[in-house]
Amino acid sequence: MASIAQTVTPQGLVAVCRFLDVPLALDPAPRLVALLAEVRDPGNAGTVIRVADAAGADAVVLTRSSVDVYNPKCARASAGSVFHLPVTVEADLPATVDALRAAGVQILAADGAGPDDLDTLEDAGTLAAPTAWLFGNEAWGLPPALRALADRVVRVPIHGRAESLNLATAAAVCLYASARAHRRPPSR
Repeated sequence: MASIAQTVTPQGLVAVCRFLDVPLALDPAPRLVALLAEVRDPGNAGTVIRVADAAGADAVVLTRSSVDVYNPKCARASAGSVFHLPVTVEADLPATVDALRAAGVQILAADGAGPDDLDTLEDAGTLAAPTAWLFGNEAWGLPPALRALADRVVRVPIHGRAESLNLATAAAVCLYASARAHRRPPSR
């Protein structure tokens, strides 16, 4: 049990599951998608999958060079969400962005130095539109070529003295801001 579970204190349960990789469904167009570009930390990737599921996202897409979602740490961090939320792996990011944009989905990249402020976009109603959030690698973020794929580059405002947010925390804030905007009744 200890060697199969790969944890210090295994839960006492083992399951055999088949991979559930799926292509990104665009019919009907998704309302909320998390795009993970070269995310390699299994804990962060799994947590983003879990957060995306909790926020009601339609899918999570991981690009080539991202962590294996079936890595035990990633699967544990997803708390089972990897098995019931559509997850696309090994995606070509430019082609995925083009397909999402053609389906009417705006692409927002999360970057601590982004010119657009999340709160300002939320107040302006921008987040009510179908949105794919693009998140980069934990260590170096989104390189300029990937940021250029986005319609807007958005920063989460930091009101205290912290230098930055980690990937999973920033993803939680961004995904929930969009989820809240999608559920807000239309103004009269």
